[in-house]
Amino acid sequence: MENNKDLKERTKNFALRIIKMYSSLPKTAEGKVLGTQVLRSGTSVGANYREASQGRSKAEFVAKMGDCLKELEETTYWFDLLIEGNIIAKNKLSGLLRESKELTAIFVTIIKNAKTNVKKK
Repeated sequence: MENNKDLKERTKNFALRIIKMYSSLPKTAEGKVLGTQVLRSGTSVGANYREASQGRSKAEFVAKMGDCLKELEETTYWFDLLIEGNIIAKNKLSGLLRESKELTAIFVTIIKNAKTNVKKK
């Protein structure tokens, strides 16, 4: 239960950091388009995690956790484009990139464990 609370808080903080990063992007067409994409995917991770936490079954939980993982992967993609498109310096995104990778590793582990537990029943 404590890990659930920690991950809820962590994903919310991730979303808040993305909102702050979005606000600092240049107001160019590229910055606006890519910024909107990363804003959408990055803030949905926590919302999907909260939905997963309320899943009615293990299968629903695993599916929603998969959604979290997809959104994290998409967010990382937008980070890459922001960096490689020279819209924002890599060092300015290093903390968010690290958090995205750490959350991805956590979600992969949770999904694997949940799938293993479903198979055992």
